[in-house]
Amino acid sequence: MNRETMLVGGAAVVVAAALVAVAAVPGAMADLDPDPVREGHLSLQEVSIAPGEVTGETATLSVDTRLDHSGGRSENVTLLVRAVHLDSGLVETSEEAPVPEVSGDREVSVVRNLTVERAGGYRIETVVFRDGERLAEGSKRVEGVGTLTPAYAETDVRFHWQGDDGLPPIEYTVTDADGNRTVLNVSTFLTNEGDAPSEQLRVAFTARQADSNVVADRASVRVGDVGPGRTAAPNVALSVPEGYNYYLDAVLWKDGVIVGTARSVANLNPTETVAPNRTVREVGIEVSDFETEETDDPPAREGTVEADGGNAGGVPGFTPLAAGAALAGALALARRRAR
Repeated sequence: MNRETMLVGGAAVVVAAALVAVAAVPGAMADLDPDPVREGHLSLQEVSIAPGEVTGETATLSVDTRLDHSGGRSENVTLLVRAVHLDSGLVETSEEAPVPEVSGDREVSVVRNLTVERAGGYRIETVVFRDGERLAEGSKRVEGVGTLTPAYAETDVRFHWQGDDGLPPIEYTVTDADGNRTVLNVSTFLTNEGDAPSEQLRVAFTARQADSNVVADRASVRVGDVGPGRTAAPNVALSVPEGYNYYLDAVLWKDGVIVGTARSVANLNPTETVAPNRTVREVGIEVSDFETEETDDPPAREGTVEADGGNAGGVPGFTPLAAGAALAGALALARRRAR
């Protein structure tokens, strides 16, 4: 056997031994992939909350969680979002959602909806998991959920003034003064702040005696379509006993739902004044002056004024109770004279 043959045989033995070692020992040969896949890095970048569908009882909060990703690939990632009531500390509701596989340097948005009671405030907590391990977390407070307006109570029509600028939201003029009653022409201003014509609305006006809140008279009127950027001025006539001060309330109705209110005052007592939110001092009141008769009249049709109260007929202020008291006084006087 020559020298070359021996060298070839030795090399073959070394190669065979190496192959046996690779087969018998896992990992004996290094990974030939020059760029192995690395695990990416995830962090919580931002959480934003927007109102969604609102009903009379609940409100839906749309929680948009933005995750910042860098590096290789992230798999088996889940996002947990929950609402914790600020007063009780109890979890109101929670939602968990898988995050699609992410790779490279990018930002990912995950949106989940939480439906909570339309009252109070909540702490919205967000937790990011990967393979069941917590990676990042954050929280954000939401208060005043009860102020969100349900869809059925939304309208673009507003009372033009609310009294903050010195102008009363409700005006009145005295159109008649007969006996002990005064007729007021009460009006207000409604402006459509939207981009479309308004829906059918109704305004109910009420005159309340300032010291007792007794309703002296009320009436309502329907408001036709109000164009975008336009103002309507509905008005009614209210008949009230003279010599008192009154709150003038206007209530805006839409399809059987109150969508706005305003208040002003009518000072008919020259010696006393009343402000929309307070009275200077209490004065005497004769309840009989504010008695009303129940009527069976049907509701007013659209475009007419509906009168719901007032002393229709008779002598204002003269009631059966007053008549009984007067008769008792006359009998007592007759007995005294007879003695």
